[in-house]
Amino acid sequence: MLKLTKSLKKDFEKQQVKVGRDSLNKILREHKMLTLRKKYSMKTTNSHHRFYKYKNSIKGIEITRPNQVWASDITYIRTVKGFCYLALITDMHSRKIVGYDISDSLELKGCIRALKKAIYQAKNIKQLIHHSDRGIQYCSNQYTQILKRKKIDISMTQENHCYENAMAERINGILKDEFYLDQTFDNVNHAKTAAKNAINLYNEIRLHLSLDYKTPNMVYKLSA
Repeated sequence: MLKLTKSLKKDFEKQQVKVGRDSLNKILREHKMLTLRKKYSMKTTNSHHRFYKYKNSIKGIEITRPNQVWASDITYIRTVKGFCYLALITDMHSRKIVGYDISDSLELKGCIRALKKAIYQAKNIKQLIHHSDRGIQYCSNQYTQILKRKKIDISMTQENHCYENAMAERINGILKDEFYLDQTFDNVNHAKTAAKNAINLYNEIRLHLSLDYKTPNMVYKLSA
């Protein structure tokens, strides 16, 4: 609520309206405009496979700059005809989503497209670590070979330890809870448009308490 109050401060001042955090919360509650956090339980990770599983190399490290650690994850989005899947890559320093892709299946191609987008937009990926769960997509030879060719170190959660990729899980929740990607879309193209808009708003508009009330894009550009 404090972030929303800060975001709207200039608009309130232009209209010469004084609204504090508690007053705004009361108004939104009265008009049933508060978003309740939901729990998402569908599994998108298959870690029972033959591919090599890497160790967690980011546990306990201090993250001080963009393109130091990227966190990758997959979440589902509902459509009338079933599910599609959003692959995300987030810079852990700035919280910016640096690469994403929506696919109509959990196959590898969507994750690879998201990774290539992230690499393409990055100015400097020296000493970069790619962190993910142990899903078959991230452990596959095709995916890890891209990382190795770009000299990106590979880090993975330990089995069944979702807290070791907590930031990626948190981003998934924000996109669904705050930017309405939890709704059921007409088709994959509709979901793609909604995801693009949501990610743009998240990167460029949403203020983060952990970023001293700056947007992910601001922090990424200032320090990259």
